Amino acid sequence: MGLFDRLFGIEKAEDPQEEPVVEVTEEVAAPAEASEPKQLEEEGPVVEAVEEVAAPAEASEPEPLEEVEVAEIAVEKVTAETLPDYYVQMRAQLDAASRKVEEEQFQDALEEVRKRRETEAEKYNRSLQKTRSGFLESLNAFFANFRTVDEEFFEELEELLITSDVGVQVATQLTEDLRQEARLENAKKPEDLRRVIIEKLVDIYDKDGHYEEEINFQEGLTVMLFVGVNGVGKTTSIGKLAYRYKEEGRKVMLVAADTFRAGAVAQLVEWGKRVDVPVVTGPEKSDPASVVYDGLERAQAEGVDVLLVDTAGRLQNKDNLMAELEKMGRIIKRVIPEAPHETLLALDASTGQNALVQAKEFSKITPVTGIVLTKIDGTARGGVVLAIRQELDIPVKLIGFGEKLDDIGDFNSEQFMRSLLDGVFVTEME
Repeated sequence: MGLFDRLFGIEKAEDPQEEPVVEVTEEVAAPAEASEPKQLEEEGPVVEAVEEVAAPAEASEPEPLEEVEVAEIAVEKVTAETLPDYYVQMRAQLDAASRKVEEEQFQDALEEVRKRRETEAEKYNRSLQKTRSGFLESLNAFFANFRTVDEEFFEELEELLITSDVGVQVATQLTEDLRQEARLENAKKPEDLRRVIIEKLVDIYDKDGHYEEEINFQEGLTVMLFVGVNGVGKTTSIGKLAYRYKEEGRKVMLVAADTFRAGAVAQLVEWGKRVDVPVVTGPEKSDPASVVYDGLERAQAEGVDVLLVDTAGRLQNKDNLMAELEKMGRIIKRVIPEAPHETLLALDASTGQNALVQAKEFSKITPVTGIVLTKIDGTARGGVVLAIRQELDIPVKLIGFGEKLDDIGDFNSEQFMRSLLDGVFVTEME
């Protein structure tokens, strides 16, 4: 059974029934009837007792306030000479209190994530909402503008597909296939081709049915190298993956190999603290390959399951970047001949066709085994997945659903296409 048949050839599973809502009856919700006050009037002593209890206790003294921690030097004893020491101590206390509050807030958020986990289907539906609504609105408007199938129809359709970020190659191929299909079916009305358009889009992604979306985990240590330009969410994705794999019971370690950008190292170290996994670092501007080597040795010595390596993302000087990545690859293979087991390129989905350009450039620099598609929830350009599949044949292996700690997961093409095209046949069925 092909991907299209799996998506649209079977009945959808019924949505889980919502929990019944218990309606509040009028008897419970309504205020007390007048009969109750009447009863109180008849029982005079009871009313007096209530009044006595309700009356404020005038003679009672206010409860003492809880003791508050202050600096060792009392406020009333602060003088010009002791002021600097007093300020330092107070500042230290405030900083410590602030760090404690931040840590408590993070732990509360972590607990909330664990309690309110979305299903995979819910994450796909939520994160692809903008892409789905934008594509379906454009498609419906397109069909509303045409009454007959002619050459103008196909030209406009090709332009629609290109602006939907499915890529020029996908748009051209699909339009040409549709021309032939229209002639074979003798289609006269645009609506006759709605299903064919979607079927062709699915077939383009389906190809031969081989997706290769699974992460290549090993029995022992799995080494995953992350590449990508700065600002696409590469380091954040690594941090979220570290949390995810640790939650699954794997022992995880991070390597900060982007040594020429202090901010990148600091960001990864902060993620290590948050998710409680070790981070291997080196001196500022040290050789990235040497940091990777240290990480590999330490990971093997400590029995680590997954080693996530963050690398530099400079594209303005491709020769230097290529040399740097090649050197890392040689060092890794010297320790583990079959590693790295994954070289994952992080792409920002919101950049649309620019993401496709970045994928092409990085593919020239280093062998890329998979894509990490980030920020899909904030864009209407999710169609770039089809362009990547068609033009580069690089599988998307991981997808970022949003900003929450657990908003990253394995890419599932069937779930992606189902969420992307959900509702596409509503008009047809009506």
